[in-house]
Amino acid sequence: MAGILEQEIKFLTGVGPKRAAMLTQELKINTLAELIYYFPYKYIDRTKFYKIREINETLPFIQIQGTIVSIELLGEGRAQRLVAMLYDGEMQMELVWFRGIKFVRGTLKTQVPYIVFGRPTEFNGKWKLIHPELEELGLVQDKKEGYIQPYYNTTEKMKNNFLVSKAIQKMQYNALMLCKGKIRETLPDWLTGQLKLMPLENALVNIHFPSDPHSLRQAEYRLKFEELFYIQLKLLHLKHERQNKFKGHLFKEVGNHFNEFFHHHLPFELTGAQKRVIKEIRKDTVNGKQMNRLLQGDVGSGKTMVALMISLIAMDNGFQSCIMAPTEILAIQHHQSVKRMLGDLDINVRLLTGSTKKSERALIHEQLKEGSLKLLIGTHALLEDTVEFRNLGLVVIDEQHRFGVMQRAKMWRKNFLPPHVLVMTATPIPRTLAMTVYGDLDVSVIDELPPGRKPIRTYHYYDNHRAELYAFLKREIALGRQVYIVFPLIRESEKLDYKNLEEGYEHLTQAFPLPEYRISMVHGKMKSAEKEEEMQRFKSGQTQLLIATTVIEVGVDVPNASVMVIESAERFGLSQLHQLRGRVGRGAEQSYCILMSSVKLSHESRQRLQTMVQTNDGFEIAEADMRLRGPGDLEGTQQSGLSFDLRISNLSKDGQILQYARDKAEEILENDPQLTAAQNEILVKQLLALRKNHLNWGAIS
Repeated sequence: MAGILEQEIKFLTGVGPKRAAMLTQELKINTLAELIYYFPYKYIDRTKFYKIREINETLPFIQIQGTIVSIELLGEGRAQRLVAMLYDGEMQMELVWFRGIKFVRGTLKTQVPYIVFGRPTEFNGKWKLIHPELEELGLVQDKKEGYIQPYYNTTEKMKNNFLVSKAIQKMQYNALMLCKGKIRETLPDWLTGQLKLMPLENALVNIHFPSDPHSLRQAEYRLKFEELFYIQLKLLHLKHERQNKFKGHLFKEVGNHFNEFFHHHLPFELTGAQKRVIKEIRKDTVNGKQMNRLLQGDVGSGKTMVALMISLIAMDNGFQSCIMAPTEILAIQHHQSVKRMLGDLDINVRLLTGSTKKSERALIHEQLKEGSLKLLIGTHALLEDTVEFRNLGLVVIDEQHRFGVMQRAKMWRKNFLPPHVLVMTATPIPRTLAMTVYGDLDVSVIDELPPGRKPIRTYHYYDNHRAELYAFLKREIALGRQVYIVFPLIRESEKLDYKNLEEGYEHLTQAFPLPEYRISMVHGKMKSAEKEEEMQRFKSGQTQLLIATTVIEVGVDVPNASVMVIESAERFGLSQLHQLRGRVGRGAEQSYCILMSSVKLSHESRQRLQTMVQTNDGFEIAEADMRLRGPGDLEGTQQSGLSFDLRISNLSKDGQILQYARDKAEEILENDPQLTAAQNEILVKQLLALRKNHLNWGAIS
């Protein structure tokens, strides 16, 4: 869109420099286009009119046509209120104002018909409307049959400056009138015709001023489809471009490294899911194109094993590999796991973190350059310019959402040809989110746990059942098991009424006294060496309880630990609770997750904890999490590769539209991969406009 739509908002009737500055500051609205694309968050159907006798407790809002027959000022000082009596031709009811009395009193007229709208409140058996909206019927004859009223999100600062929803609605009207006939179509005619989509200008008018419920539904569908369609077209087009632009290293051979490990060192038989994923990755690495694949797998599903086996194939073809983890604990964990799995195989594997000694670091740099170091595992330290590989062929990024986009992009520059990239996550991603955030990646899923694992039993207890909890923990410890206890805070907070680690440690040392019980403690403020020492004490069985903050969320593998206690569990999101639960259940014994909470819980908190009790399925939990919280901020470099905000779509509700939009985008690119056909010219223009405003995340996934 160009021309008038790019006009600054301050020139619009009813805005001016002051309001424009506030719209820019509070809502990032600078132009007419940005205003018109600022959509209502809800609508209230005002097509229905009620009689006073029809009011009941099931009606959240009511609309009445009536005449004010009297106006009275009652009470004094702060208790003062303005009361107007409304008559609908049959009965009377009170309209009450406690604020803005002087202004309201000056506008009210008796014996004049009004349309009155508000939320009914019952008091002493009578219904009243507190602070209702009023419009003189004579001034709104076109609304006699009612209308659908949009509501726009505003901030507190805007409300204090009288920039409320109704003010935005008036601006929208002025903007649409100014732009009438000048809003160009953004989808090809053949596509809107094929899908029977409402024209863009009609859709924008009806999204702000719906003529009826059917028109509103059509407008919403048109705008949601377009938004999701261009996200998918952009991601899939980038994927096509990348595959054509970047050649991939060929991993043709499956040689000695892989075969020796597979036949003589494999610690357990691979699951069907692991075998399927390895085949999918093998296919990617022999087709001459650079691999970009997302590997999803629940905690303990064997993703590290897959990463190791693909690294062995890379070695068989003369390439080096690296595994990058977000925390030192997780990097150490991967290094130990890989060394343990490789056993006495003569393969040089090293660990590089911020704590690596200077002499060790120099040796790693030297071995990387001359090629004898085949697999390097580490943290952000791998991104340093001094880390140079001889021939890097595979990059594995674990829990990738913890790395910024720019950080991940650095790994691309470690070789003349970009290495194959395998992105791993134990945080299950809802299908719609995966299609949007990782839409340009191929996706593999490990949906089986290794044989012999028992499902973790999850229970929710309130704080007043602590005696029962401690008795249970002592029984488990007596059986030779170990226990995690996780706190949301290190120390007491004045603002948050949650359990904290320091107080908890003191309390637990009394409940579990020496010499019968020993306790380790780990939190983010400790030095790396101290953390590692405490972790080792727990891993070796010297201590039976590990008290920690969420630093143990990923990367801690102690098969003997059978109980995870999460204090103030209502403080955590579902995906984090699921991650923490995954720290247990790694051995053959029955494991438990105990969610402790206060008795006072919000409805959403109660739903979260019930979901945890009801299922162990990570993908089910991820879908529930998105339904409860919404998809969140999909823009930031910390979170994802999605490069524009969703203005109207909702990934937790619009999955069907998203799938349809993706199918259409795939169909178009299948028939016209370079989008050179004349009928697709408008698509290219839109993609260029989108790309001009945003970084090309797709090339650095």
